[in-house]
Amino acid sequence: MPPPRPDEVQISTDCWQAARDADTETKEEWLAAKRAEEQQAAAEWAERFDMPPLEGPERALEWGERSRHQLMTDAYSALVVEGTWGEADWAELEEKARAITRAGWWIDQREADGTDVLELLDAADEADRGTENPFR
Repeated sequence: MPPPRPDEVQISTDCWQAARDADTETKEEWLAAKRAEEQQAAAEWAERFDMPPLEGPERALEWGERSRHQLMTDAYSALVVEGTWGEADWAELEEKARAITRAGWWIDQREADGTDVLELLDAADEADRGTENPFR
């Protein structure tokens, strides 16, 4: 079999690049839709459970909200649904979570296991806590 002609190689490369670019666009669209869905779920959860708004750079706020939602959801599943915690224990943990308002803290903990949330919340320092709202 003779080697491909240079013009055949270019067509093949062009097709490959076009397919790759289309794949990237499709992946980016999918990722944007997924993030929007996660963001909406996080916002609804925060409102339902009276979680305070997070503080930090604008670009970190949504990521922090999604991270907080995911970590708290994982913690609830691990500690209450699958674990031995009762609702009173969980309510105490929720109060501690409400005190952490720095978006960066939640982002930093995004890979943590749900069973570690209480320890992580207890270890948070003053820079991670917002000003306490006496009217809440």
